[in-house]
Amino acid sequence: MQEAKAKIPLCPGKLRWHFIGHLQSNKCRDAVELFEVIQSVDSLPLAQEIAKRAEQAAKTVPILLEVNVAGEASKFGYAPEKLLAELEAINALPKIEIHGLMAVPPWSSEPEKSRPHFQRLREMKERCEQILGAALPHLSMGMSGDFEVAIEEGATMIRIGTALFGPRTGAKAAATAD
Repeated sequence: MQEAKAKIPLCPGKLRWHFIGHLQSNKCRDAVELFEVIQSVDSLPLAQEIAKRAEQAAKTVPILLEVNVAGEASKFGYAPEKLLAELEAINALPKIEIHGLMAVPPWSSEPEKSRPHFQRLREMKERCEQILGAALPHLSMGMSGDFEVAIEEGATMIRIGTALFGPRTGAKAAATAD
């Protein structure tokens, strides 16, 4: 968030920023202010805080619900069953709109190993659409190493920063270089 707060004001005004990464509740005000979409909502309390901050800012915030499709202990995101249990409560919150699901599968040098995770996220999206009785337009999945497989499985948003800009050296090193 600190890097975004420093760099976003320096960029052209027509850019549309998406927040991806673990969002702490105490950073929701900044996230609502700086980002057009928050792609990593992983709990009802976080969604409630975003809704509260969006109300204060008099804006509606599109969100994606992050799903931990592989059940990795080292990653954030909803367990699929918990997402289904909280989905209607999140959908009822004012000033936020659920636009879809997001996932980051386990890293692999073989893109095909991501396919089952992408399939599971697509199936979760279909299940969420049945529960809500409405289409969710987005699946955010796939990164530089596996985006082709993600697109084959229905991705509408991909994250290809490394393919475009090369590997990051870390936020501290990037900030120091600036």
